Amino acid sequence: MTRLLVLPGDGIGPEITASTTAVVRAATGGSVTFDEMAIGEASLAASGSTLPDAVMAAVPQADGVILGPVSHYTYPAGQPNPSAALRTGFQLYANVRPCRSREGLSILRQPMDLVIVRENTEGFYADRSMYAGPGEFMPDADSAFSIRKITALASRRVARAACEIAAARSGKLTVVHKANVLKLTDGLFLREVRAVAAEFPTVTLDEVIVDAAAALLVRDPARFDVIVTTNMFGDILSDEASELSGSLGLGGSINAGDDICVAQAQHGSAPDIAGKGVANPTSLILSAAMLLDWLGRRKSDAALADAATRIERAVDRVLDDPQMRTRDVGGPLGTDAFAQAVVGAL
Repeated sequence: MTRLLVLPGDGIGPEITASTTAVVRAATGGSVTFDEMAIGEASLAASGSTLPDAVMAAVPQADGVILGPVSHYTYPAGQPNPSAALRTGFQLYANVRPCRSREGLSILRQPMDLVIVRENTEGFYADRSMYAGPGEFMPDADSAFSIRKITALASRRVARAACEIAAARSGKLTVVHKANVLKLTDGLFLREVRAVAAEFPTVTLDEVIVDAAAALLVRDPARFDVIVTTNMFGDILSDEASELSGSLGLGGSINAGDDICVAQAQHGSAPDIAGKGVANPTSLILSAAMLLDWLGRRKSDAALADAATRIERAVDRVLDDPQMRTRDVGGPLGTDAFAQAVVGAL
């Protein structure tokens, strides 16, 4: 029996996590159970914390986590962002985001089928660069500074994760960087990626400057198969790639470490449509499928891997029909109806 911890989060989170668990339950035939705990605004109201200690204690006890989007921008000062806290607290160093264009939804002239592997625990993010305190500071009212942290350890481990994915695909890996300007930080990242890639004889490493990569995603997406890059570059490029391939609401995403994996939609909490039943659950459903695949490979459990494949195929089948899409991508369906359509396609 596989046990998943479900953290619904804020805004549309409870709606899309309910849809996601319904799909996972249908795909796995009851072999997966769910434990739900409150985070974000719900737990703040109930217990005074957006990320209670009990939740952090429960994460490593579960086989995996399904995390709904959070509205951390609205949290009171001092309250943690659950997404960032899970990534850093459990060293979920690889954010893996596949981007595949869909007919009738992509704006690209050429098809896209790539995976972006983003370092997840350091970089330009102010909540991930310091042992204590934020990575941004203002010595006076008109000057603001930000610290970027890049370490050899974090660079090596995300590079290894990307190389393993590339070796299982075409063998083509592109490292995206800005070492021509950020000579020390991106220079260190580039050095470590090169060293790790040299350990994989079937992987060919290409190197592209980040601004060129952003343009090539539009003009020549077939240039890429697996991309590995630093935190903020990966965040921006993966959002760009998802929108180009169809919509940010259609891209799956996992945050993976050595022992823990968290499925998380690429998009935010969309509080403006919360409770209206119109949110698109596709991103979280596909993220949960990626989690099942991760667990299947880790546990050598063919049934979990098969469930992941069947969920992905069912989503593809539903999205192929314009009348079975949610409103954000031109269809008529609401959240629950789309999830039920996916269950039916299973």
